[in-house]
Amino acid sequence: MDHSGHGTSMDLPPFTLARGLAWSPDTFFLVGCLVVLALYGWGVARLVRRGDKWPVNRTLWFTGGVLLILLMMCTGLNDYGMVMFSVHMVQHMVISMLAPILLLLGGPITLALRALPTAGRGRKGPRELLLMLLHSRYMRVITHPVFTIPMFIASLYGLYFTPLFDFLMESRPGHIVMMLHFLLVGLTFFWPIMGVDPGPHRPGYLMRMLELFAGMPFHAFFGIALMMGSTAMVGTYADPPASLGIDALADQNAAGGIAWAFSEIPSVLVLIALLFQWYRSDQRQAKRQDRAADRDGDKELEAYNAYLASLHARGR
Repeated sequence: MDHSGHGTSMDLPPFTLARGLAWSPDTFFLVGCLVVLALYGWGVARLVRRGDKWPVNRTLWFTGGVLLILLMMCTGLNDYGMVMFSVHMVQHMVISMLAPILLLLGGPITLALRALPTAGRGRKGPRELLLMLLHSRYMRVITHPVFTIPMFIASLYGLYFTPLFDFLMESRPGHIVMMLHFLLVGLTFFWPIMGVDPGPHRPGYLMRMLELFAGMPFHAFFGIALMMGSTAMVGTYADPPASLGIDALADQNAAGGIAWAFSEIPSVLVLIALLFQWYRSDQRQAKRQDRAADRDGDKELEAYNAYLASLHARGR
């Protein structure tokens, strides 16, 4: 028996962790994740073959991000997410907030730029097209906080509190589009803040922290709104199957608590990553200054000392 044309049984038994983690692949996301992992692995192998190094931790981060998507979309969590608001909210939060952070720490764009061959003079291959995209006006717009923060917020309020969510949940393609939207919004929001890849918008570290905390409170407010609702606020989950043995309002309350909790977890993870990147940047800057001082005999310091001596001479 199908639920809303998704191939999800309406007679799902009550949710348990074991049932939620049972293998139940979605073909689109299974194939997509395997292709992405294969391309990343090809890039790493190409660098290794030519004697270059690629940080192992970046490979682990990226693989972890892809595995999180597989966990959300190719297990029973995806089946239960069609009929339980709380499970769907876990999917949404992980795909839009946790998976993007891990994927971005994997540096996929940097890997592609290093692994893809150049097309030669006057020609445009995949590497050249990627560079054109990175430097395009389109990319400058979608990675600017004036765009990313409102889009991050609209993905909550403009989706769940309008008929758009119910419309997308009526078909499998609509559900796939919605999940891809969550992933892309998360990637564009976190990329300028803590991504290791080059990008058109890369503010200073303090500004990145401000961008992070400008968006996170809205997740908490959204969760509180769901928790305080006295009626079912999303039509798709207003009448859950009797076989689940759940109350729609209690499930909505649980979904709100999940949304509220997830507003804190990514903030901490990204803040730690930002502080580490800031520290590493300062270390690299100090090393560059030391090397420059070794090359020029510390001429800058000598010039400054001479300037102080001239001031002292004038005051005598």
